[in-house]
Amino acid sequence: MKFLRDVWLVFTRYWGLFVGNPVWILIGILQPVLYLLLFAPLLKPLATTTAGFGHGGAYNFFVPGLLIQIGLFSGSGVGFSLIAELRGGVIERLRVTPVSRLALLLGRALRDTITLIVQSLILIVLSVPFGLRINIRGTVIMLLLMALIGLLFSSISYALALTLKSEDAFAPLFFTASLPLLLLSGVLLPLTLAPSWLQAVAKVNPLYYAVNAGRAIFNNNLGDPSVVTGVLVMAVLAAAAAFAAGRSFARAVA
Repeated sequence: MKFLRDVWLVFTRYWGLFVGNPVWILIGILQPVLYLLLFAPLLKPLATTTAGFGHGGAYNFFVPGLLIQIGLFSGSGVGFSLIAELRGGVIERLRVTPVSRLALLLGRALRDTITLIVQSLILIVLSVPFGLRINIRGTVIMLLLMALIGLLFSSISYALALTLKSEDAFAPLFFTASLPLLLLSGVLLPLTLAPSWLQAVAKVNPLYYAVNAGRAIFNNNLGDPSVVTGVLVMAVLAAAAAFAAGRSFARAVA
C-alpha cells in the first residue's frame, strides 16, 4: 500500500509540472501531423498499386507508424529533464526521503505514459477526416500497445540519463539510436519492399513487431498473430527496462 501511495505522490508531482506547460503535447505531435499532411498523400497512389500496404488504405497503413514514432521520441526524450534535475540537486535531495526508489521511476513513467496516450488519441482523431478507419476495440488495443512502448523507452531513457549525467553524451546517443530504430521498423514504407538482407536485420528491431501489430489493428485484423507478438514483445521489454531503470534509481539515491 505504501508503494502505491509513493507512486501516486511522484506521479502527481510530475503531472502537476506537466499540466502547467501542456504545450509539450502539441510539440510532440507537430512532426507526425506534418508527416500526415505532407507525406501521407504521396502514399495514396502507392497504396492502391503496390503490394505490402494491406487493404485499409494509405492512412490505415501510415498512422500506426506515426504513433510508434511518437512513442519512440516522447519516451526517449524524458531523460533530458532527469539530467536537469541531477544538475539541480533534486535527485540528491531524494536520498533523505522515505519514498520507494522504484516508485521514483514508476511515478514518472506513469506521467509519461498518460502523456503519450493523450498524444496518440489526438493524432488518431486528427487522422479520421483524412480517411483513417478504426473501431473502438482496435483503438483500445493500440493505446495499450502505446503505453507499453512509452514505458519501455522512458525507462531506457531514465536509466541512460542516470548513467551518462550529461546532455552532451545523452543527445548524440539519443539521435544516433533513434534513426535506425525508425528506419528498420518500416514506419514510412512497408519493409516487404526491402531486399531480403534488410528484412532480416529489421527483425532484430523490437519496433518492427510493434509497427506490424499496429497495422494489423488498424486494418481490423485483431486476430492476426502479429498483434499478440507485438504486444508480448513490448510487454517483456518494457518490464525488463523498468526493472533495470528501477535499479538505476536505487543506486542513484542510495
